[in-house]
Amino acid sequence: MNFFTWLTTKRKTLATMSVAELRAQEMLLENERNRMQAKIAKLAKDKQKIVERGAKEKTPELRRTFAQQFDLLHTEQMMLSRHLNIRSKEALTVSRLRMLRETSQQARVGAGVIATIRESDLATIERLIENDRITTEMYQERLDEILEIGLTADKESAGVSPAAQELMKIWDDMDHGLIKDTGEAYDEAEKRVRERKQAAEG
Repeated sequence: MNFFTWLTTKRKTLATMSVAELRAQEMLLENERNRMQAKIAKLAKDKQKIVERGAKEKTPELRRTFAQQFDLLHTEQMMLSRHLNIRSKEALTVSRLRMLRETSQQARVGAGVIATIRESDLATIERLIENDRITTEMYQERLDEILEIGLTADKESAGVSPAAQELMKIWDDMDHGLIKDTGEAYDEAEKRVRERKQAAEG
């Protein structure tokens, strides 16, 4: 079970997790991220040593061996970098949710701010986490936008209808490669508009 599945399907849901539980998960992710960063740094040093050894070695067979070792280390480094990107975004997600929970408690919101995030928002967050092309910086900006929209669903931008807002978000997702074609974009737009209508009527 991956992080996001755990986060959304475990007995403790987003709406019921306490600040302490979110903080504990945040620390676990931060520790794993730190271990990955240290491993990536070590692999970079090992690669540098191989380059230096290969430069001194004139035997073709040994150079070929060094080159193969370099390739293996590089592959491992790239795989770790991908996982590090995912872990960083996961840690950021938990951190943001914890802060929302703390804010809601301080403001005595009662129902829980996190509960207002819609299923479509959660699905978007999951796609952003899994997309390698979305850097941590890009993800932070998009996540903050999603959570702000989830928190202020009743506050619409001046002159922009709810349907138009959803379409703007979908176009942004297309820019980041999260939605592949206009057919999928249309279906997603229809789905989100229906969700907004159902939420308003409910």
